[in-house]
Amino acid sequence: MADELSQHVPVLPQEVIELLAVQPGDLVMDCTVGLGGHARMLADSAGGTGRLIGMDVDEANLQLASQHLEGCECPYRLFQCNFGDFEQVLDEVGVPVLDVVFADLGVSSTQLDQAERGFSFQEDGPLDMRMDRRLPESASDLINRLSETDLANVIYQYGQERLSRRIARYIHQARHGRRITSTGQLAEIVARAARTKSASRGERIHPATRTFQALRIAVNDELGSLERLLEKVPRCLKPGGRIGVISFHSLEDGIVKRDFRQRKTDGIYTVLTKKPTVASGRERDHNPRSRSAKFRVAVRTAAPL
Repeated sequence: MADELSQHVPVLPQEVIELLAVQPGDLVMDCTVGLGGHARMLADSAGGTGRLIGMDVDEANLQLASQHLEGCECPYRLFQCNFGDFEQVLDEVGVPVLDVVFADLGVSSTQLDQAERGFSFQEDGPLDMRMDRRLPESASDLINRLSETDLANVIYQYGQERLSRRIARYIHQARHGRRITSTGQLAEIVARAARTKSASRGERIHPATRTFQALRIAVNDELGSLERLLEKVPRCLKPGGRIGVISFHSLEDGIVKRDFRQRKTDGIYTVLTKKPTVASGRERDHNPRSRSAKFRVAVRTAAPL
């Protein structure tokens, strides 16, 4: 665990500090506390008179984040919770309004690196993909349950995969012989559908990348949770309060962009980032995970909802 924390590098650290502009005494909510990298920076900015509320659906991440936050002056509490349901947490801690809301939507390195979590095809493991292990349905359950048509729709909608129908057909055929239960099985099936070998390293991305992304999004209802978060935040932000979201693919970024734009039109937000803030060339060289990160920030006006 110590090694994981020491190697953890949060994306866009300077940009998060500058654009969210957390002040001493601020009430801050980190919706995706992860390993605690951003949370520690935000807590240090809020100081001993501030307060940090951190949430994550992954219990293992919360344990690591707690270690990362040890010794900070800012009082904090961590909750295992889907950020789409954050109002329940605010009710529990007695905080009606916030100064800053932040979300980093990336999958944590601990989830990707542990084969038993089933997020990656780099090593064979159970086809799980649940960020919150309390969820009733894994990725294996999903692909063995959905009809071929519904599976194709999931892969196309969430993975933006042009071969979605072909991949769904291959999966449908494969599961007639035996249940698909491992990441290796699924990667091989998708590779066959794409007429490539899964062991090939000549392509820019593995042919199963988009299918795995789509299943992960579906299993964890990632886009639905994001929409619920964005819908609820304006009611919980003080006038002058800020919301910042880091996304890592176009589906997420599109949802954030449209929400901020509509609320600007309605007079509820002022948008600080006309275009998303991205990592510098230096950061992209030192932290490859930052290459696809897009950061958008808006400020709550005094307009009533």
